[in-house]
Amino acid sequence: MAKFCRYLSLEDTDYCFPHLLANENLNQNLGLVTADSEGCLQLCLVEVANGLRNPVAMVHANDGTHRFFIAEQVGLVWAYLPDRSRLEKPFLNISEAVLTSPWEGDERGFLGIVFHPKFKFTGKVYVYYSVEVRYEERIRISEFRISPRDMNTVDHGSERIILEIEEPASNHNGGELLFGDDGYLYIFTGDGGMAGDPFGTFGNAQNKSALLGKVLRIDVNNNDRGPVYRIPPDNPFVDDPQARPEVYAYGVRNMWRCSFDRGEPDTKEGKGRLFCGDVGQNKYEEIDIVEKGKNYGWRAREGFSCYDKKLCVNSSLDDVLPIYAYPHKMGKSVTGGYVYRGCESPNLNGLYIFGDFMSGRLMSLKEDHATGEWQYSEICMGTGQTCMFPGLINNYYQYIISFAEDEAGELYFMSTGVPSATAPHGVVYKVVDTSSVCLDRAERQQNKGCQKSTFFVVYFKRENGLDEESSCHRIFWIPCTCI
Repeated sequence: MAKFCRYLSLEDTDYCFPHLLANENLNQNLGLVTADSEGCLQLCLVEVANGLRNPVAMVHANDGTHRFFIAEQVGLVWAYLPDRSRLEKPFLNISEAVLTSPWEGDERGFLGIVFHPKFKFTGKVYVYYSVEVRYEERIRISEFRISPRDMNTVDHGSERIILEIEEPASNHNGGELLFGDDGYLYIFTGDGGMAGDPFGTFGNAQNKSALLGKVLRIDVNNNDRGPVYRIPPDNPFVDDPQARPEVYAYGVRNMWRCSFDRGEPDTKEGKGRLFCGDVGQNKYEEIDIVEKGKNYGWRAREGFSCYDKKLCVNSSLDDVLPIYAYPHKMGKSVTGGYVYRGCESPNLNGLYIFGDFMSGRLMSLKEDHATGEWQYSEICMGTGQTCMFPGLINNYYQYIISFAEDEAGELYFMSTGVPSATAPHGVVYKVVDTSSVCLDRAERQQNKGCQKSTFFVVYFKRENGLDEESSCHRIFWIPCTCI
């Protein structure tokens, strides 16, 4: 408790535990989400799983099984079958090693998980979690192998530590792990915590010799013998003696949830773009598209505004501005999402959908290809009539923790009513647009399809180059869908 609250003397009281969610400074002037307001994109939800303790991540193995795996902050990962039934035995249980607490708002814990892109052949999965080693807090990235006897559990004795980084404070721990189309592992670290990135002359985020406040990229392929990871030869700072070669991008505060764009279904336009939500200090939250070697501004800037006046006027800063930033009257902790590329809700195609942990807002951005700018729209829950089909709901718990997509590209998010690592109030929701009709390519060209007034399921095979394993599958509340 004393360790958490030592930050109370700092300006950044928003991030002091355990009083985070009762902090008047944090919660003042927060806007309320207005359902069914004019101009809102009205969507519905399906409750997929519940009773979870701060579900921080949901991933799939991309192995054609359509299983999904939900990670709890305490250090358990549960396997769910395509019918949404949860297996009794955890897929992974490292709760004894994970460092967290029951305090609401504690950012430490099990934070990220990703399957190797060739999981069917390697059987490897990677995790990101907080740990205490000799009274020192660290973040740890580890590799596990699937059990040779049970494809729904890992071999807990197979853990190999890939990377450990000392955490000078208990917040801003990062937590995202992703594999890119290049086959490399991307690791997203926070700036080390406290307020204003106070570590060193320019802070951790602007210091390329530090691993905190960065996007890292490493090669964990073919690592059974020799080093646990190698440096990709085209990493941007491999020839800079003042930089760590793992660094892919820098100047980030605490990116919470990032994703790669699958690309437009037919043309693959946008494929490989890396979107991240970067949590702000005390004024702005931002969405970035991360590119190799770029500086994303923190602690010189927060959103589009100047934070550290000495740094932001420095001619050598050369930072990349976010594609979107919003003020704290709208929300105070961004949760990055996904560009929707599924086929059950084609009206959503190309929308970057994200949220805010504190305000509970669901939001979207759409790119204007003529100007290159991103246009904002709020997402509201549909009315009872809009969400009238069996199984649909139009409400959710406020604290939006994370977003996910399944093998077919359909969108989900996780939220809770009590943001404690030990409170079983977390729920996973699937996002549904009931106004959508699903057309195959020929019907799209002829502007034909099933009518929204019919209440039976019509199946179309999608002809966009997707293989059968990654195509959409059954859905029962929308008049038509694709397989």
